[in-house]
Amino acid sequence: MRVMWQAIGLKGSAAATAVRRACAGPSRERDVAVQALKAALAAWVAWAVSGWWLRAPVAFVAPWVAVVLVESTVYRSIRHGLQQLGAIAAGTVVATVAGLLLPGTMAAMAIVLPAAILLGHWRRLGSQGIYAATGALFVLTNGPVSVATSTARLAEALFGAVVGIAVNALIRPPVYLHDIRAVLQDATDEAHDILRAVADGLAEGRWDAGEAADRHERALRLHRLVDRAHAAVEWSRESLRANLRHRRAAASLPGKGYEDAVVVLDYAAVHTAGVTRTVLEAAAEDRPAPRPQPELARHYARFLCRTAHALRLYSRSRFGQASDDGLREAVDEMRDTLQELRRDLVRSTTDDPDEVATYGALLAQAHRLADQLVTSAP
Repeated sequence: MRVMWQAIGLKGSAAATAVRRACAGPSRERDVAVQALKAALAAWVAWAVSGWWLRAPVAFVAPWVAVVLVESTVYRSIRHGLQQLGAIAAGTVVATVAGLLLPGTMAAMAIVLPAAILLGHWRRLGSQGIYAATGALFVLTNGPVSVATSTARLAEALFGAVVGIAVNALIRPPVYLHDIRAVLQDATDEAHDILRAVADGLAEGRWDAGEAADRHERALRLHRLVDRAHAAVEWSRESLRANLRHRRAAASLPGKGYEDAVVVLDYAAVHTAGVTRTVLEAAAEDRPAPRPQPELARHYARFLCRTAHALRLYSRSRFGQASDDGLREAVDEMRDTLQELRRDLVRSTTDDPDEVATYGALLAQAHRLADQLVTSAP
């Protein structure tokens, strides 16, 4: 019982946090809440017209279609609406013909359902293909089959689709620009923190295998944040398609800037993982890779600190209030530090093949990190 109450308490706390975020300002929680209210409104309007006012024979179809078509984007509502209507129409027509020609419902279901399910896998119907079988079932299990009832069912589905799409398109159509900024900033902050943690360890001469392993795991997880950032860019771009009330937001979307930021973060994730892997190998107890000399490690730590600083300034200059001047200065300092590091590495390299491999890996990752930031800076 105690565990159950603790679980209930955690869920209640999470729900309260979501409510606070929805009330505080633009957020995913607010978007979800608004979409839920819009779906309820669409269903209410569809039922008020078809069921309460017109008293249609299959009025329940209209609110059912309306509620599922209040999608996360206007474009998705239109696309899925057309696909769903096509699937429902196909299933309804096939089931109506079979129901009129065959002697009983069981025989009609045995023939129609396999065909409807196969039809649902047609690529052009996408994720809405299942509604072909659903439409067929409604025809065969909801009283006597007749052309009039099937026609009314299709008309109700069309009306519900129009209501759902109209509500989603005209009442606060969803735009997810804030999601892009939040995800990109999260990924940039994590890359910054990982590089600073590695730099601090190198500067202080700490070669703890546990810490190195933790940093490498964080670097590997950074790829997930970058994938989320890429998905957020695509999601936001889709949210502006066919969005009649957000033309101003669509015009202000810096698509190239967001795409460039994802590319920079992708490079940062790849080469941060390379740096942490090299440090992890050098910190291992059996030490399969030699450790850099203390002075060289401190120089490398200084380069990582400046790279982390440049990454943060890049994010702020693209999506915050910081100017590009600070980013240019940070990139110039990082490039100068890289040249010093390159000279130090050349002077410090010995004839030991393992040492050459370690220094070469560190220098290669440093160059690739720097090159991407240098080419991306204004």
